Amino acid sequence: MKKYIITAIFFLFSIISISAQSERDEQVSKLYQNYIAIKSALASDDADQTSKAATEFIKTASVIDYKKVSEGNLNMLRKDATVISEARNISTQRETFMNLSENMITLAKEFKFSENPVYVQYCPMADGSWLSNESKIANPYYGKSMLTCGNVKSAIK
Repeated sequence: MKKYIITAIFFLFSIISISAQSERDEQVSKLYQNYIAIKSALASDDADQTSKAATEFIKTASVIDYKKVSEGNLNMLRKDATVISEARNISTQRETFMNLSENMITLAKEFKFSENPVYVQYCPMADGSWLSNESKIANPYYGKSMLTCGNVKSAIK
């Protein structure tokens, strides 16, 4: 009987742990999708859409529990997204996107954003990296003027 109780308790803790992991992944995955929306808007040279996407990013970052992602990390992400959201100039948005990307790359190495690989891409002209859902380059730092400039540095699986 004691063996069954111990097994049941272990099983219960496993379910709780998996549930907490799943919730964390869902929240952080949504943040990543908001980030991808910012990246895509920048690659399309659309400052207004970039601003809207950054506002959504801030909303998502504001509801993530500090127990899941540290308060310091979330504050840095929100700060960068706020600058992007408030900027009406795409060059300012792109400059700040570099900081946001570096912080998101760090987060991507800690959390699993997706079942698929997340690609870390790099533009030597801008000396900046970003994350992508696909290996195809869509450069957020130069947009349409140099859309395919860059390469895949690594894949986070």
